[in-house]
Parts: sequence; C-alpha cells; structure tokens
Amino acid sequence: MASIDAIVGALYQVISGAAGAPRDWDRMRSLFTPEGRMMALGARPDGGIVMRPMSVDDYIARNSRNFATMGFFETELARTTDSFGQIAHVFSTYEARHAPGDATPFMRGINTIQLVHDGKRWYVLSLAWRAEDAALPLPERYLQSR
Repeated sequence: MASIDAIVGALYQVISGAAGAPRDWDRMRSLFTPEGRMMALGARPDGGIVMRPMSVDDYIARNSRNFATMGFFETELARTTDSFGQIAHVFSTYEARHAPGDATPFMRGINTIQLVHDGKRWYVLSLAWRAEDAALPLPERYLQSR
C-alpha cells in the first residue's frame, strides 16, 4: 500500500459496506499516522459552520452504530492530487449511497486528504470533509479529475 492511490482507495473501501457488515477498523487505523486527525464540517440552520474534529478512534465510535443499521457506500467521483517531496494533498469528490445499486446518491461532497511519506509509505495525516447542500452545491470543476 505504498501509493497515494492505494491509500485513498483503501479509505473509501474501509468505510463502505452493507448495514451490519463489519468494517476493518484495524486497517482504517493503519492508514493514518498515529497523530492522524479527521474533521467533519457542515452548515448550521443559522448559516454558521460546525466543525467536528475527531481522532480515528472517535470516528470509529461515532459511526459504528450507524453502520450497524444503515448501508453506506462512498465512492470517488473525481480527484486532484498535488505533491512535493514527502507531502501530498488530495482533493477527492465523493458520493454516497445506502446500497451500491441505488440510482441516486443521498450525499455528495469533498474530502480533503493530507498525506505524508515516512520514507517507506504514505500515511494520512488529516482528512476533512464537507457535504454539499442547497446553499453549497458542488462546482462543475470538482466533478472532473485534473
């Protein structure tokens, strides 16, 4: 799993699955540096922004209950990657469905993923995401890989 493509692909794979299907949380932990962080961003009803920072274990605890009763399949639609030496940034547009065959996704958005290379392989240092909504639709430029 030395490449950026493999790490990003594994992120999408490890969180996706049918309702009640076990996720490989040890694999998820292995994708991140020990200091790795995650953050969900979203709009409040008053128009403000809520930011929910979490560790990988916080994410696992928060989502294990949901995944027990709800199918969740997140796939990548487009990606932009920039790198310099041992750092990389991936801007990954995603969509989510409750089942792989669902005609329409229930959610789309952007994952911003910062990665570092330790001389042997890439690790996720941070992952933040923001789903689109009526006030913030995905721009066309983020629906095509560059």
